Amino acid sequence: MQTTQTAPSSLGVTHPLDMLTPQEISAARQVLVDAGMVSENTRFPRVLPVEADKQLLETYVDGDDDYDRSVLVTLMDITTAEAAEATVSVTKGEVTAFRTMPNTEHPYGQPQYLFEEYERAQEIAKSDPRWQAAMLRRGITDTTNTYLSPLAPGFFPREGETGKRMIRSLTFHRNFEGDNAWAHPVEGLICHIDLTAGVVARVEDDYAETEPVPIPMETRHYTPEHVGPARTTLKPLEITQPEGPSFKVNGNHVEWENWKLRVGFNAQDGLVLNQVSFRDGDEDRMVLHRASVPEMVVPYGDTSNTRFWISYFDAGEYLLGKNANSLKLGCDCLGVIEYFDAFVAGDDGRPVQIPNAVCMHEEDYGVLWKHTEFGEAPQVRRSRRLVLSYFATIGNYDYGFFWYFYLDGSIQMEAKATGIVYTGATFPGQPNRYAPEIAPGVIAPVHQHIFCARLDVAIDGNANSVEEQNILGIPMGEENPHGNAFTWERTPLNRELDAVRDANAETGRSWFITNPNRRNYVGQPTGYQLIPMAGPRLMAQEGSSAWKRAQFATHHFWATKYDPAERFPAGDYPNQHAGDGIGEWVKANRAIENEDIVVWHSFGPTHIPRTEDWPIMPVDYSGFWFKPHGFLDQNPAMDLPDWSSYKAAAEAQAHQDDAAGNCCRN
Repeated sequence: MQTTQTAPSSLGVTHPLDMLTPQEISAARQVLVDAGMVSENTRFPRVLPVEADKQLLETYVDGDDDYDRSVLVTLMDITTAEAAEATVSVTKGEVTAFRTMPNTEHPYGQPQYLFEEYERAQEIAKSDPRWQAAMLRRGITDTTNTYLSPLAPGFFPREGETGKRMIRSLTFHRNFEGDNAWAHPVEGLICHIDLTAGVVARVEDDYAETEPVPIPMETRHYTPEHVGPARTTLKPLEITQPEGPSFKVNGNHVEWENWKLRVGFNAQDGLVLNQVSFRDGDEDRMVLHRASVPEMVVPYGDTSNTRFWISYFDAGEYLLGKNANSLKLGCDCLGVIEYFDAFVAGDDGRPVQIPNAVCMHEEDYGVLWKHTEFGEAPQVRRSRRLVLSYFATIGNYDYGFFWYFYLDGSIQMEAKATGIVYTGATFPGQPNRYAPEIAPGVIAPVHQHIFCARLDVAIDGNANSVEEQNILGIPMGEENPHGNAFTWERTPLNRELDAVRDANAETGRSWFITNPNRRNYVGQPTGYQLIPMAGPRLMAQEGSSAWKRAQFATHHFWATKYDPAERFPAGDYPNQHAGDGIGEWVKANRAIENEDIVVWHSFGPTHIPRTEDWPIMPVDYSGFWFKPHGFLDQNPAMDLPDWSSYKAAAEAQAHQDDAAGNCCRN
């Protein structure tokens, strides 16, 4: 049977790297309906764009309308938990690939959670007599406003759970509608819920036979009506760009100074940056084919029965992009803002718009370069950066992902963690080495936020190599007679297992991505340097469940040969999975010298909560730099304007206009 080709433009697409459009999401769903793959019990836990082939992009010419757009769809029957994955070509109007997920067999793995399952889990738990009895033991007779926090269960094989679609719920009381539930944790009460059967498989109450830990009842809020009058000492800080922003936007294509890139977004990665290039003279030189932060894990270090199993995968289990905020001017972003809307699929497979999902603006960033020569006027040029960002809220935490592009060719990635720490309860004043007391009777367990960035590098093209650099002190002796000498050492990392590396602040360790086929002004391979912000790796011990499932977090740096199927460092379906991802991929030990490679960098804060984190946590910052190192032949920001001279000239011109009687001229 001959299929009818649908042009991408008729589905709202203007480029192979465009975000999914609502027309495409609807079309993919309809193809599956027509193929008999959708019933009233079918849900769509994950819907993602199929990434455009690199060979297609190399030959693509703007305006072409003859290429394939496909959508990767996860299907699940909520009555049986049977799941499958379908690839749907929306241009051909057909299912081009289909596989049943073996989620009842080792190493298992469940699709991402549905939004509707959170409410359903709460209803199931609240209707269970065992949970109701546990609340009565704690003196709670009215549970109307009580909140149950649905959490991914990790992977702990237990009879009656393994291979089933499970979720665990901890309980937080509310004294009234709108109360801050996190202030009232119900310690030691866990509901293990079988979502498919619609029952609580097991209720654990650590205090079934003993006096329960009291529920903290102090009300702690952070909204204006509860905090009280706002301070009046801060004066307004205005950010204006009277001539408008310096960037240009055409669809999802952005140009700013020497930078060009395409903005992407999907339900799992969230913000994606494509085809990032830097203009050098008359040439747009490639730096990154694709960049995103496609996974993060939040493992807890508490040994209590209530929390030892917690290790969220906020992208792989909950979908970061699907949980993105709609950003607001003056709150999330300041200045002259360009917003990008995004579309994801709802649980029913239909398109859902996230207005203002991505924010783009410019920021002043202080001095870029300066020098004062004796007897001469100082030369100063100010730095500026282009900011692309989004925020996602996963339960109690809020995460901001900020990509900064600088005038000197540098790229910075910064993750911002804020929101409310996950709480438990204690007898006030009782020491706990795993969970400090942050308010009377309220504890917050130690935990980590380990993000993983995926950089599909393309330094002057796709054939790249990796080197590690360490700073070395020279022992005193013939080579260092005065004891002052130090140098650096570069070590090639030629295969995947060679490139499983960790940061070392003592040696200033960093990694270089180079192109051995292109030389710079001094005859060295062109390259970029990845500079880590060193922090603890995954603290869970080798052999533990968290270690097996979050292997990407056990090292700071990885490099793999490009494989389009290797997009998510913990695997496609980490929910209730025994362990998958980058730790398994590198066992192939593929060559990564002068190859199309992907660099992975794990980073993030290890959080020992403090009283100042309560009731809402100030932002915790982490990230890394990706800087040109031998990529350019000189400082590319030499031609920046001297704004002090510019301002003086503008004021002089205004004075002349006033003198000529042109004071009202626009």
